[in-house]
Amino acid sequence: MSPGILQPGTGDILGAHYLAATPATVLWGRLPCADDDAVLTISPGETVTIDTISHEGLLDDQGRDPLAFFGAHGVPADHVLLDAIEVAASVPRDPTTDGAHVVTGPIHVSGAEPGDLLQITVVRLEPRVPYGVISSRHGRGALAGELPRGPHDVSVFTPVAERAGGLVGLLPVVDGGDRIVEFPLAPFLGTMGVAVRGGLRPHSVPPGAHGGNIDVKVLTEGSVLYLPVQVAGALAYVGDPHFAQGDGEVALTALEASLRATLRFDVVPRAAALAEFGDVQGPLIRTDEYLVPTGLDPDLDEAMRACVRAAIALIRARWGLEEHLAYAYLSAATDFDISQVVDFVCGVHARIRESDFAEVARGRVD
Repeated sequence: MSPGILQPGTGDILGAHYLAATPATVLWGRLPCADDDAVLTISPGETVTIDTISHEGLLDDQGRDPLAFFGAHGVPADHVLLDAIEVAASVPRDPTTDGAHVVTGPIHVSGAEPGDLLQITVVRLEPRVPYGVISSRHGRGALAGELPRGPHDVSVFTPVAERAGGLVGLLPVVDGGDRIVEFPLAPFLGTMGVAVRGGLRPHSVPPGAHGGNIDVKVLTEGSVLYLPVQVAGALAYVGDPHFAQGDGEVALTALEASLRATLRFDVVPRAAALAEFGDVQGPLIRTDEYLVPTGLDPDLDEAMRACVRAAIALIRARWGLEEHLAYAYLSAATDFDISQVVDFVCGVHARIRESDFAEVARGRVD
């Protein structure tokens, strides 16, 4: 990664296809549904390099003018993304009824049918700009009604710098002060999803079985997301790019900033999906160490319960443990993390260490 400027079409394009973020290829505040036309059609196994745009700096409460917003923070005009400027100026969004997120897509993956799993592998994530924004808005966040103090929303401009260990975000200790807090970047896409059935585009904020705004920070480079396909071709989309996030995302947003994502799309047929994972009802993630089932619900307690049930079902289907033994294992060895508590629907994800089941897996093969 490098903290340079990746304007549309510039820089390395690693994928077999390139999908720019234009008024014809994005939705702002809504997610695709079955009635939407694909902006790109690919075959399973192909890679796509996708430009994503952060909504921060584009929203109405920030002036809907990224040139002016970022310029006020000292960003030169040629360091503001041209596609962000175009989207803010020309893509319709009703702030009273629509969500905040800009999503690129949808992509038709040939052969994907309802009941299959769409497998999205994160090949590479590149920052498009050397800055981002962390926002806190009234009525939202973990401390809604307490923070932010005063009548106005708060947007914290956060530059990015390169250090020996990689890229870091720079957060001031006091507004306008010289002392800073440095924290490492770990980019991921907050929104990765498939189209829902029917003709109504979902609001972009609450996640669900379709994926969407799941905000699970383990979806960094090398990770894989599995989503139950709802409509033919899956109609996949991505957006809500993050440079970094703490589990919980308590202030409403994390460090939001635009990314160029190279992703590989594969289809897992239903029979193979059932054999490998059981009946997956919502987003499932795989990293090089963990299987990560998720639980989603407006009530955080219910999201936790849903995640535990999903984890038990996964362990039983994949490794054959009896229910009470899977439950015991989770209690002894699995971390349940709060993905986020700010998206109307709360998220919890479990990190199940696959290496713990190596002996079981060998026995089943033998």
